[in-house]
Amino acid sequence: MTTKRKLTLYFDTSVIGGYYDTEFEKESKMLFDEIKNGNFHLIYSSVTEDELLEAPERVRNLLDSIPNNAKTKVELSQEAVDLGDSYISENVVGKTSREDCFHIALATINRVDVLVSWNFKHIVNIMKIRGYNSVNLKLGYPVIDIRSPKEIVYEN
Repeated sequence: MTTKRKLTLYFDTSVIGGYYDTEFEKESKMLFDEIKNGNFHLIYSSVTEDELLEAPERVRNLLDSIPNNAKTKVELSQEAVDLGDSYISENVVGKTSREDCFHIALATINRVDVLVSWNFKHIVNIMKIRGYNSVNLKLGYPVIDIRSPKEIVYEN
């Protein structure tokens, strides 16, 4: 019998903030529970931590509720900055979305299974996803799967 590999999920900041947002809390909380139950492995980044500095304390502390063996932090590297900037130079998004690009780049470079976000304008958007993946393929990176929490967790 083979063991099924856990999917790795990269969270951008919107998923963490969604935990306490009435519009997004149901699926965000379900997703956190799935990670705590060992069904997924969370990848987050130094970019996420920096963005959380502006958030209310309960949101800032939410990552601490995830057991250490269920999460991995990745650092923003020069490779990720360069890839993120390529999304901008290739006109996938504008300069104001640079941090969003860093999330996409970090998820791509770290070969996560799915980047999870509530950002439908710049991230979970079919035309943007096609743009990110076009740049990824052009530069020799794999395509990235991008989904909202609603597409990851559901009630049986």
